[in-house]
Amino acid sequence: MRSMQFSMPKACAALCLVLSAFSGSLAEPILGDQQAAGVRALLPPRDVQAMDTPRDGGLSLTIRWQPPSGEEAGLLGYRIYRADSPNWEFRLVGQVDRNTMEYQNIPNDSIKVQMGKEYYYKVAAYDSLGEAMSEAVGPVKSRPTWFDIHRLPILVAIVLFFGSVLVFFRITKRGKGLFIRRIAGIAAMEEAVGRATELGRPVLYVPGIMDVDNIQTIASMVILVDVAKLAAQYDVPIIVPLNRAFVVPMAEESVRQGFLNAGRPDSYDPDNVRYLSDEQFAFTAGVNGIMVREKTAAHFFLGAFFAESLILSEMGFSTGAIQIAGTANIHQLPFFVVACDYTLIGEEFYAATAYISKDPQLLGPLKGADFMKVVIMALLVVGSLLELFGVHWLTGLLTLS
Repeated sequence: MRSMQFSMPKACAALCLVLSAFSGSLAEPILGDQQAAGVRALLPPRDVQAMDTPRDGGLSLTIRWQPPSGEEAGLLGYRIYRADSPNWEFRLVGQVDRNTMEYQNIPNDSIKVQMGKEYYYKVAAYDSLGEAMSEAVGPVKSRPTWFDIHRLPILVAIVLFFGSVLVFFRITKRGKGLFIRRIAGIAAMEEAVGRATELGRPVLYVPGIMDVDNIQTIASMVILVDVAKLAAQYDVPIIVPLNRAFVVPMAEESVRQGFLNAGRPDSYDPDNVRYLSDEQFAFTAGVNGIMVREKTAAHFFLGAFFAESLILSEMGFSTGAIQIAGTANIHQLPFFVVACDYTLIGEEFYAATAYISKDPQLLGPLKGADFMKVVIMALLVVGSLLELFGVHWLTGLLTLS
């Protein structure tokens, strides 16, 4: 019994030694597997660069970098930090995914980029456990781009257009005639006024429903001068209903000028230039009432029109009047085409001002625009042929990046 009492502690000690040795031999491979399968220390991005954003207004900076070296399976993305000094605390300004290697620091409500101010940047790669930050790069500051060579084709086009306008302006100023194709709607104006004269009924001229700051209203006033001149020559009243109060003095002066050009200023009746209403359909109802009461025989709808165009033209068609319409609002052109005898489609409406007045200041831009259309069509043809043969020089020159 005594011998067993002395042998038990020794046996336990021996067993502990064996177990410790065995556990140590097992612990090594388990720890090794954890190191092999565990999260590797994340590396920061490489080759971080901060620069002024090219071809901007001087209010943004661009930061670029390369991904960390080696395979980064757990990489989630990148965070961009900024500070005014490399010794100050860097503040988070942006975040991108793992496939993006560029960030543009543009001004917004909370992150402003002041022109000419120096900044420092850091880029950090991050995963689910943390992030690895690069060294600070800088200083970098934004500068305005005074001349963008990539926009040179636009400058050339602008110079070419205004140059052609000036050339044609000088040609017409010297009294040389310029060819303008015949516009059926304009050529029919005298026919419409003549028909009203034969029937002994007034002419109705509606210059749209927009105010004096609308270009279509201004163009309509130029045409109104010529229509008023025809009415004065044929001794027929011309009624001009208006939707805007500020257009009234302009319309009165246009009609007065037309009668003056015809040599009959005394025949001008200011009561025929009538302000009706600013409300769209109240004005439409008023014009329809004039058609019915005055039995107008020739209708001119020239200007900016909207939903009222169909109502006006249908009412005029029902009265049997000859109708000439024109607008640059393409969504209203189908109604005029269907219900009117002649329609000035889109650009023809603006060309009509030069067609009628023969004013060099109007003919110059008209012919300059025609010249630029020829240039653009030639570039399209040449560019298509070059692309067909695999030459991309012209396409690259005209592409804005």
